[in-house]
Amino acid sequence: MNPIAASELIINNRGAIYHLDLRPEEIGEIILTVGDPFRVEKVSKYFDRIEHKSHHREFITHTGWIGNKKISVLSTGIGPDNIDIVFNELDALVNIDLETRVEKKEKKSLQFIRIGTSGSLQKDVDVDCFVATTYGIGLDNLLHYYRHLENQHEIELISQFKSQVKLSPNIQPYATTGSAILLAKFADYTHGGITATCPGFYGPQGRVLRIGLNNPDLNQDLTQFRWGNNRILNFEMETSAIYGLGKILGHECLSLSAIVANRLAGKFSENADAAIDKLIQATLERI
Repeated sequence: MNPIAASELIINNRGAIYHLDLRPEEIGEIILTVGDPFRVEKVSKYFDRIEHKSHHREFITHTGWIGNKKISVLSTGIGPDNIDIVFNELDALVNIDLETRVEKKEKKSLQFIRIGTSGSLQKDVDVDCFVATTYGIGLDNLLHYYRHLENQHEIELISQFKSQVKLSPNIQPYATTGSAILLAKFADYTHGGITATCPGFYGPQGRVLRIGLNNPDLNQDLTQFRWGNNRILNFEMETSAIYGLGKILGHECLSLSAIVANRLAGKFSENADAAIDKLIQATLERI
C-alpha cells in the first residue's frame, strides 16, 4: 500500500493532524461531538479527570476519563462541511499510521455521539425534550462526493421522501442510519425518529428574513411526511453527515438533540442551557 501524499494527509510539526491539531494518543474511543466550542467545557466538567486539552481554530478538544472509559469531547462547529473535516481526521488518527502515512490493516471502530440542539417539526415533540435520530435525511450534498451504498431501508426511505416532499431540482436527498447499538442505550428518555439535516439555518430551514424561498412549503411537507410509523421529528445541520461518514468509515454513530425550538408553535425554550445540561448528564450516565 502506497503512502498517502503530504498534500492529502497534512501533519503538523508536532506530529498532529492538521485542522484538529490532535495526535492519536490524545483522543478516546468514545467521541462526543458538540457544535458550540463553549459547550466542550460544559461536558468535560463532568469527567473524573481531564488529561488533554487542545484548541485550534473552532475545534476545541478535551480528553479525559469517566471511570475506566477514556472519552473525548470535541467541538465541530456548524454544518456538514465541518463534519467532513472532523470525521476524516479523527478516523485517520486511529486507522492510518501518521509516521508512515499508510492505512493500517487492523481497523479501529470509534463511538461517536452528537450532543446538539435542534428545532422540532412536530407539535408533540415540544421544547426541552430530547430526540435520538434513527434515520437521517440529508438535504446537503456532502455524501454525494463519496462512494457509498444505501441499504434497502435507506433506499425505501428516500423513495418515499421524494414522493411526498417537494424539493428544488438541484437538491438530491440521501438517507443514513444511526447505530442500533447506541440507540438502544438511549431509547428510554428520548423520542426516536427521523432527522432532516439542512445545509443552513435560515432558508434551508424555512426561515424568512429578507430573502424569499424557492419552496416555502418545505417545512409543512417535512412535518406531514410518513414512512410507516416513522415521522421527521426535527431538523438540524450535522446528523446525516455524521451517520453517512461514520457508516462508510466503520464507526458507530448516534445523534442526540435537545429540542430548543418548536417551529410549528413558534416557541423557543425559556432555558435552553438547562435542557442541554440535562441531555449532557443523561448521555454521560449511559456511556
